[in-house]
Amino acid sequence: MRSTLQLFLSAAILILIAGSSFSQESGTVTVGSKTFTESRVLAEAIAQLIEARTDLKVERRIGLGGTMVVFSALREGEVDIYPDYTGTAWSVVLKREERAPDPLKTYLTVKREFEEKYGITWLDPFGFSNSYAVAVRTPVAKRLGLSTISDLNNHAGELSAGWSLEFLNREDGLPGLMSHYGLSLSSSRGMEHGLAYEAIRSGEIDLIDAYTTDGKLLKYDLTLLEDDRRFFPPYEGAPLVRMATLERHPELRGILNELAFKLPAEKMQRLNYEVEEKGRPFADVARSFLVDEGLISEDGSAPKGEAIGGGSLGEFVVARIPVTLRLIGEHLFLTGAAVLLAILIAVPLGIYLTGNEKLSGWVIGMTGVIQTIPSLALLAFMIPIPWLGLSMRSAIAALFLYALLPIVRNTFTGISEVDADLVEAARGMGLEDRQILRHVQIPLAVPTIMAGVRTAAVISVGVATLAAFIGAGGLGEPILTGLELNEPRLIMAGAVPAALLALAVDGSLGLVERFLSPAR
Repeated sequence: MRSTLQLFLSAAILILIAGSSFSQESGTVTVGSKTFTESRVLAEAIAQLIEARTDLKVERRIGLGGTMVVFSALREGEVDIYPDYTGTAWSVVLKREERAPDPLKTYLTVKREFEEKYGITWLDPFGFSNSYAVAVRTPVAKRLGLSTISDLNNHAGELSAGWSLEFLNREDGLPGLMSHYGLSLSSSRGMEHGLAYEAIRSGEIDLIDAYTTDGKLLKYDLTLLEDDRRFFPPYEGAPLVRMATLERHPELRGILNELAFKLPAEKMQRLNYEVEEKGRPFADVARSFLVDEGLISEDGSAPKGEAIGGGSLGEFVVARIPVTLRLIGEHLFLTGAAVLLAILIAVPLGIYLTGNEKLSGWVIGMTGVIQTIPSLALLAFMIPIPWLGLSMRSAIAALFLYALLPIVRNTFTGISEVDADLVEAARGMGLEDRQILRHVQIPLAVPTIMAGVRTAAVISVGVATLAAFIGAGGLGEPILTGLELNEPRLIMAGAVPAALLALAVDGSLGLVERFLSPAR
């Protein structure tokens, strides 16, 4: 049994290795971004500029997640470059409790400390500060006479607020804002940033956090309240680059510094608007900016991205068919690799546990505990593991852990509940225990075991949509982008194929179960 388990474990390791390569090619540079529009547009501009001006291959890891996810990827070498903000570096990464100084001092401080502590440097700023701001519906602002954040104290009981999830938990976000201004709002809740705009438009809430370069500010009737007590630190946008990457490719410094001060706040706001409200692809908007600034030529090699919005529903669906097929393939690989790993490990383990009641209770209990861990948290736990990192391997490992419980438990239950009289009759016929297991217990347990496999597969198809949060691909990509842009069609473009895929996988495994059933 031990040698068999070792064989299964070796096969599992080979499948995980297939998820992605261990190291980057020396001629490859990886550009990452956070999930929101501006970060994606800036990352595309960086990637396309490198592609047009060098012979380097650029790998994109767009929409990876929040600050610490992307920064951790940068530190670990999973990403070489991504755009970020000095205020975020000051309070979230460096955890400086004192107030950030003026923009120049803040930039110089974070640049020096990042180089000393992390081996990461800040290149020249893009030219805008994307500071947090508090936005209120203009009719409400006029009715209550709100022009500054301090004015909120006079009407705290009359206002409801919806804050983005990151703002809700950052010290330079809501906790610090409430403390700094002494605010005590009667109603506050967290929500996706894109959905908050729809909620404030419909009048469900009165206040939201906004960014000063939000493209949606050009569409919605909102008033930005003055930060009269200067709470929000400066958020100068700039590229972060691993110093090791600059040592390998020193030409990148000069090329990326050509973006310096090319993006005042008004221009950045307009680029965001082009994506969020006009439905232009991130890559298309970035390319237009680079061409307009004379940084690349009209026939530059920048790739054209997929359309976000615009056109009829039929045109939208047809245009996305190639993308959807690619995402389904990625989703199937994630799910298939994880479930196959779980079968290779959990079925032999479940069989082994039938002869050890004490160990079975402990193992099934531990797999049950894993099931209680929120899926996003489990994905986050995988990222710091050096061998896994920010890749498909992390997603496969997390899905594998989720798939263990139903397969182990059903295998154990199926084998244990085979009628004892049948086992004794087989033994009376002279069959050995191994033969009884192979010819009696396992065949009779097939329906129960397959029920566990089918459950694990359906769960994996659903949970695999979260792989997009770490850039692992799959049908979660359009869902994540749709939530960010408040584009229901993109959300459905991921959710509907995922639901249909779950039904197809369950139906296919049902056919396998019928084929393996002893009744056949």
